[in-house]
Amino acid sequence: MTVETTVTEVRESETKARIAELKYAIYLMRQNPLVLAGSVLVIFFVFISLTATLLVSPDAADRLIFTRSYCWSSSVFSWTSLAAVCPAGTFLPLGTDGYGRSVLDMIVLAIPLDLSIAFIIVIISTAFGMVLGSVAGWIGGKFDEAILRITDIFFAFPGLVLALVFAALFGRTIETLTIAVLLVWWPTYVRLSRGQVLVEKEKTYVEALKALGVHPSRIVLFHVIPNSIYPIIVQMSLDIGGVILTFSALMFLGFSPSPALPELGNLASDGIGHVFTAPWLIVFPGLTILVIALAFNLVGDGLRDILDPRLRR
Repeated sequence: MTVETTVTEVRESETKARIAELKYAIYLMRQNPLVLAGSVLVIFFVFISLTATLLVSPDAADRLIFTRSYCWSSSVFSWTSLAAVCPAGTFLPLGTDGYGRSVLDMIVLAIPLDLSIAFIIVIISTAFGMVLGSVAGWIGGKFDEAILRITDIFFAFPGLVLALVFAALFGRTIETLTIAVLLVWWPTYVRLSRGQVLVEKEKTYVEALKALGVHPSRIVLFHVIPNSIYPIIVQMSLDIGGVILTFSALMFLGFSPSPALPELGNLASDGIGHVFTAPWLIVFPGLTILVIALAFNLVGDGLRDILDPRLRR
């Protein structure tokens, strides 16, 4: 039996084990009501994100009707006697903002922006963090120490404060704000990936692959990383909500490139000065942020319970 044949058999057995593990994880997911609820909400928001321009015209964000600024049209529920009443013949179920635009339409247009930025930040942070963390954990020595000290520098500053400083220095654009959040998000994945690689590289199958003469890069890429990916997937699902909260916080604090930009934090910021006359402008975007973050956290917590054999019930 050649070395290539042995390596192929090892890889096939690992693949079969991962497939069986995945099938069992899907079975457990179907039995977990919290994961199901979170998954339904995530699918709903992703659907809204993909069809937002079909549900609401993109031009709606540019239609400014100041005659109906901060007005409420629903007769079923009245927020306050100070709230302005929308003109007769208009139905705006969630009221309007300061530009006279439907808050419901703005929320629908804001969801794809927030979700796309969150996915971009989490995916890039994961990729960058896994590369650095895996190499540091595998090589060790001075390179590992240097990577750890660099991540310590980023961990030493509160993430939101560091993002605020970066955004203030380099301008208020969507790209700048995205990079600002990205700068504070990657160190977590470096530490997580490094820890997983340190655990995996001490296992018997890694020693067997080394004895067979397999190149270290192949061991890391095709064996160590696939076997340590589950905690990273869980962290990614948990971080989606966290990124949306952080990005919305930057917008809420006044770092939006435009006051009229349909973004959840920006909408809430517009209503901060009208808490008593137009409270819906804070409540509904805030609830949307809360539900999105809760949905991804439910999925993340469920995946952690399902994918980690030590936590399975």
